[in-house]
Amino acid sequence: MTAPLRILLLTHAFNGLAQRLLIALRAQGHAVTVELDIADAVTAEAVALWKPDLLIAPFLKRRLPEAVWQACVCLVVHPGPPGDRGPSALDWAVLQAQTRWGVTVLQAVADFDAGPVWASTGFNVRPDATKSSLYRREVTQAAVAATLAAVARYVPGQLAPAAAAAGADCADAPAAQPRWQPLVRREQRAVDWQAHASTELLRCVRSADGAPGAVARLMGHDCRLHDVHPASAATVARARAQWPGATPGQALARRGPALLVATLDAALWVGHVRLIDAAGQTSALKLPATRALAELAAAVPEWPVPLSRPDDEWDELRLREFGPTGARVGWLEMDFHNGAMSERQCRRLQAALHSLRGHDMQVLVLAGGADFFSNGIHLHDIEAAAHLEGDSAADASMRNIQAMDDVVLELLTMTDRLTVSALRGSAGAGGCFMALAADQLWAHAGTVLNPHYKNMGNLYGSEYWTYVLPKRVGAQQARALMQQRLPLDGPAALSAGLVDACFGSGTADFEAQALARALALAVGPGLALAITAKAQQRAADEAERPLAAYRADELAQMQRNFYGFDPSYHVARHHFVHRKPHAFTPRHLAVHR
Repeated sequence: MTAPLRILLLTHAFNGLAQRLLIALRAQGHAVTVELDIADAVTAEAVALWKPDLLIAPFLKRRLPEAVWQACVCLVVHPGPPGDRGPSALDWAVLQAQTRWGVTVLQAVADFDAGPVWASTGFNVRPDATKSSLYRREVTQAAVAATLAAVARYVPGQLAPAAAAAGADCADAPAAQPRWQPLVRREQRAVDWQAHASTELLRCVRSADGAPGAVARLMGHDCRLHDVHPASAATVARARAQWPGATPGQALARRGPALLVATLDAALWVGHVRLIDAAGQTSALKLPATRALAELAAAVPEWPVPLSRPDDEWDELRLREFGPTGARVGWLEMDFHNGAMSERQCRRLQAALHSLRGHDMQVLVLAGGADFFSNGIHLHDIEAAAHLEGDSAADASMRNIQAMDDVVLELLTMTDRLTVSALRGSAGAGGCFMALAADQLWAHAGTVLNPHYKNMGNLYGSEYWTYVLPKRVGAQQARALMQQRLPLDGPAALSAGLVDACFGSGTADFEAQALARALALAVGPGLALAITAKAQQRAADEAERPLAAYRADELAQMQRNFYGFDPSYHVARHHFVHRKPHAFTPRHLAVHR
């Protein structure tokens, strides 16, 4: 391994990739600081203060200052294979139905994406993946591997990389013919219900998810579509029987957040939209389609489905059951878009958990979503409440927190079985503490946890964190985690005592191993004793201090956050939802400051 380096991470936002790189580079012993890409002068100042050996840019939306890339080695992470150039690399990969793609780490020069390649790595493109899902999983994993390989090639005092050791440069990405691919234009993936079949429509929307969204006309309104899923054959048959004359683009039914929309050859569930006003401006609010178009959506029938159902039948919640009678494992998934949980979604999850109390189920695995386990309360939904007569963001925030608390309470009081939180995806804020409410918490190396609230306007937090966190890691470590506001990957969370096991090389491998472990728990000789001990411990804890007391104290603090004189939470939420540019880099990230 190369000697410890001073590294400056320059990034447009401290997203999942930037977090993974910070963790991975520090784990190798490098001294790493972060600067958000705010202005050229700020970047130059950061370089002057930190004097980095390397500047690494995992996520930029503009050109690096020439004075910076000429003064030190600047490595840019490009989400495309060697030779691919341009700002819409992943968009084109999805639009063009590429089956193999890659990530390239290249040196910054005058032209975009044209510098010497230091490392690259490739991956298979999931055929049903959205651009954002590919970025969070395959791109991020490949980018971390390629960046670490590039760092290993750094030679102090030289602007060129050292020759790579055999296999060290991860150079298995597909080499493309050098070409510039321009920004995907709006009209190149506009949804035309009358001309495009479902496969093409899905590809258009998936290439624009989560930003900027594919433009479409829906229920008489222009909007951008997000979170779109194919309807099952059974649903399509039902729709054709009920509306034999339905025209493509017609909304036929609703389910949870989504509207069922007819296509030329089938139907699609449209989960979330951003409305476009008469002036052509797209709303910042990404809302469930049934909320953004609430009055119109109320006119179409609701088609609910049970928790347990065929795999091709979409809904936000799904229960799968495995194992024989007396050794049953329940696997409960939550397909909540971007991991955000609105009051409605929390109420649905709480009701689902409550309904399982009578089931023959020895182990319940709360599997969350494939990309995110949960990120806590739904900030877009709360922001929308600020614009409704008779409602407010403060009231909506309190309702959402109360509903999250009820989900956690359901888990904490489920004493007739073992519960497991399996973090296929990352977890943050209230979603992280919801996961901690289970008896065991499992993660994989690529999981990122953010066990804190303060980044959202200094929120105090609820979800019974004052009970579950000290119980796991002790009071001193709990205070440190809440104050330092830094992400942890699976191995670091295991070391800190936040998770009980870390295994698997990625989401799919983790899922298979997690199910096998859960089935082993369900037939284990110590199961009955473990469940009895759990119930006894819960009773003892309740006698020492009731859960209601923890909740009351937390909500008293949240009351101040939502209704008090300090508007920090409301400002931070508004800036997050509306993607306001950063004014400065938070000091817990900017070590150089």
